Amino acid sequence: MSQEFAQHCAELFAPLGPVRLRRMFGGHGLYVDDLFVALIADEQLFLKIDAQTRPRFEAAGCRPFTYQREGETMSLGYFCPPEEALESSPLLMPWARLAMEAALRAQADKLAKAAAAVKRRKAPAKPKAVSKPKTPT
Repeated sequence: MSQEFAQHCAELFAPLGPVRLRRMFGGHGLYVDDLFVALIADEQLFLKIDAQTRPRFEAAGCRPFTYQREGETMSLGYFCPPEEALESSPLLMPWARLAMEAALRAQADKLAKAAAAVKRRKAPAKPKAVSKPKTPT
């Protein structure tokens, strides 16, 4: 994995905020404002997608990030941007913003699920039904 390519990708994302690279799985994770928005593997940038952004990437002919696991091809929620987007920040920005939006939605969903779980744990127990005593006959 080329550190130069990872640095190039980080520079392309700089207009969005503070960028941090983290080594992972033989590649890099790319964070903007501590939000995981992309991964870099095999000299290719892959941007986070979700159900809302996936059609845009597919319509542009972008390919998904895939890997092999136990003989099966696995896919994650990441697609490469169009090749020309890697030439400059202005060309990448529309795609990078889609990745940021997808990452923000994923983070909001995760926080909502965590809040719901906390709420369930803190909910008072339902009182047990009290049975009426039997009257003698």
